[in-house]
Amino acid sequence: MRAGLIVVGIILIGLGIWVVAGNGSYEKTDTVAKLGPAKIEATHDKAIPQWAGIAGIVIGGIVAVAGLTRKN
Repeated sequence: MRAGLIVVGIILIGLGIWVVAGNGSYEKTDTVAKLGPAKIEATHDKAIPQWAGIAGIVIGGIVAVAGLTRKN
């Protein structure tokens, strides 16, 4: 359990840094027009907000420290 907390914390920190560096994005598809069974869709790349990356770094640090200080 202790090693698992440390690993999860390090992964969260790494993903948080990746998002803060501006590399995190996802695709969002919107329906632009719909006429009967036909529809027109547009796909946009959206950036993951930096606050999510910062939260990942903070939570990952807390989880990693909890794993280091936990006694078996």
